[in-house]
Amino acid sequence: MIKVTSLTKRYGDTLAVDDLSFTVRPGIVTGFLGPNGAGKSTTMRMILGLDNPSHGCATVNGRPLAEQPAPLTELGALLEAKAIHPQRSARNHLRALAATTGISDRRVDEVLNLVGLGEVADRPAGAFSLGMGQRLGIASALLGDPETVMLDEPVNGLDPEGILWIRNLLKDLAGEGRTVFVSSHLMSEMALTAEHFIIIGRGRLIADVSDTELAAMGSDRRVLVRTPNGERLRQVLAADGVQVAGDGERPDVFHVTGLDSDAIGRRSVEAGIELHELTPQHESLESIFMELTQDAVQYHASGARTAHPSATIREAA
Repeated sequence: MIKVTSLTKRYGDTLAVDDLSFTVRPGIVTGFLGPNGAGKSTTMRMILGLDNPSHGCATVNGRPLAEQPAPLTELGALLEAKAIHPQRSARNHLRALAATTGISDRRVDEVLNLVGLGEVADRPAGAFSLGMGQRLGIASALLGDPETVMLDEPVNGLDPEGILWIRNLLKDLAGEGRTVFVSSHLMSEMALTAEHFIIIGRGRLIADVSDTELAAMGSDRRVLVRTPNGERLRQVLAADGVQVAGDGERPDVFHVTGLDSDAIGRRSVEAGIELHELTPQHESLESIFMELTQDAVQYHASGARTAHPSATIREAA
């Protein structure tokens, strides 16, 4: 478990992390989200003990990581996959790490095979592609068989097979009861992987919620209704704040805003309206994230080709 309490970090006049508190619990994948400059990397560095907080503290399994007798067995982390000696082989890179904690060469071979690098383990790591470098970084994080895993942009450079592999790996680790903390800007992938989300902006906590709670935060919540009795549906649901809009392409499909699916179903049954489908339509994680963080974005790109009027392109941190 990772516990962050009133964590604050200043660099001169810059407040990078501002009184941040949250807990990353075992048994689920927790996504760590925020726009560029939000303080995610600084927070993760303080969890690892690489940066000292100006105030507050971060603990891993009950104590600061630097006070753990064998840190690699408590927390496995990936912050920068290319932080390797370029002439050292993947196997020797891991053996050097393993020697600091008395981890066996057998475990080195296990994680190399786990991440798919067994056949190239003796090649110089500096010649690896971006995706292969990511796999080596993930192997480093798993080397000590830690109870807590913290990864920054783990899918960076991976091909589709690799993305599916890391998604399943993270879920499997959480299923074993481990704490899994993942930072990424690939929102579509985070939506498929994480069950809980911690969102920060300008160093402050914006949301600490489950995936279900986050989905409910979207401002555009609609219900898709498929029925051959569209006009009757409009009449029955007509009320202040309730809107029934046709699909435009499919004559039997309607989008209802202002009522949840339970209420729509109940009214339809009472009116004898035949329903073929009744499905809540939640906004995407990306849309909700952009709504929540719109006032916390430091770097905006402007131009005529934005996705929609409110979606000023944000750089990913």
